[in-house]
Amino acid sequence: MDPRLRGDDIGKSNVTEPHNRHITIIGAGLAGAVLATLLVQRGWRVDVYEKRGDPRVQGYGGGRSINLALAERGRHALRLAGADESVMRHAVMMRGRMVHFLDGRTDLQRYGRDDSEVIWSVHRGELNVVLLDIAERAGVRLHFDRGLRDVDFDARIATFTDPRDGSAHQVAFESLVGADGAGSSLRAAMTKRTDLGERTELLGHSYKELEIPPAADGSFPIEPNALHIWPRGRYMCIALPNDERTFTVTLFLPNEGNPSFATIRNGADARALFERDFADALPLIPDLERDFEQNPTGLLATLYLDRWHFDDRAVLVGDAAHAMVPFHGQGMNCAFEDCVALAEHLDAQPDLASAYAAFQAERLPNARAIQAMALENYLEMRDRVDDDDYLLQRALERKLAERHPAHFVPRYSMVTFQRVPYATAYERGRQQRELLIELTRGHHSLDTLDWHAVDAAVHARLSPLSVDA
Repeated sequence: MDPRLRGDDIGKSNVTEPHNRHITIIGAGLAGAVLATLLVQRGWRVDVYEKRGDPRVQGYGGGRSINLALAERGRHALRLAGADESVMRHAVMMRGRMVHFLDGRTDLQRYGRDDSEVIWSVHRGELNVVLLDIAERAGVRLHFDRGLRDVDFDARIATFTDPRDGSAHQVAFESLVGADGAGSSLRAAMTKRTDLGERTELLGHSYKELEIPPAADGSFPIEPNALHIWPRGRYMCIALPNDERTFTVTLFLPNEGNPSFATIRNGADARALFERDFADALPLIPDLERDFEQNPTGLLATLYLDRWHFDDRAVLVGDAAHAMVPFHGQGMNCAFEDCVALAEHLDAQPDLASAYAAFQAERLPNARAIQAMALENYLEMRDRVDDDDYLLQRALERKLAERHPAHFVPRYSMVTFQRVPYATAYERGRQQRELLIELTRGHHSLDTLDWHAVDAAVHARLSPLSVDA
């Protein structure tokens, strides 16, 4: 035995007692904290192990995280966990996309009908701290500086390593939940025992995080209640507001070509790019060169699994099961929805294996659907939001939603403001998109449409949609 191995943790979860309702969660990020809280509320004993130190003590390491967009699915989970009010104190409303054209013009494209249909910008670090506090108050036991090294699934013993001194710690478990992100250590351990059908598709684009500080008087330097976007065809820049009146800026570039991260390699290159393509953003980012050179380049990829669980011994949630590109703002919301679904299946099913299987059956098709929509949204954000055909279709979409609210619900609304299953939103959105293309073909304005024919087409092609969650 490794002399640094400590077995004093063995027995803290009594795996010999049947149905002892104990869950061990790997990862104290957003999904891990929410799931832990939901389970404790239901009478489970929950231990959470996290490879990092406690961010409430050490602070949150920035420069490697796109700001998060909180939508109705996520807020529903937060309400169930008793966290919505605390989280919303740190959130900034975003009414729509503020498109910055190359010639300096701007245009606000609303997400919904009015301020009842908005999304909320939240900083990952602040959100994580709030959720950890709530989990701990609920009775969740948090263990930091514990990185999962390996798992003996037969003996139900997990071994963790303390990164501070390299010591190993063995922990007995009844069942493991992997909420440890796209690079999940639990998923790697599961893969050694069973084929999960894992495959990863790289986007071919990466990102770099920058920052817009407050104005000299401490105010927001640009419109705070919007997601700012500079679409430039094959690449783009976005900026999301923070409650401290800064903006988190994310530059998305291809990995190859010109421009790309192969040609934009240092701060001077970045400044030249911004001078040419993001001129109105450049004065807002005084530390552009430093941010570009010091912050890591983030990869963008989609993770697909055919299986999310290993009988009753382990199951994966959130990015550990279905990491996606961030362009629909649904990664966190989808993960939180996973947490609610898993907690409910654990309530409804007679045993862990049945609960995990039912959870996978419900959530896997929906995860595939939002992964596909996230990829589609990247093309829309970088290449279509300033396109005349797209803008006409979007105008018709809003008009049809007003005229036929039971038949035509914009896909963005289904995904963001409601809790219609992602798979339903995806298929319904496909049908509606085809209809919009057909109805606007050959037109440059809504004024030339035959509204009688338009209304008839909507009722003929689209059945009433129940938007109840």
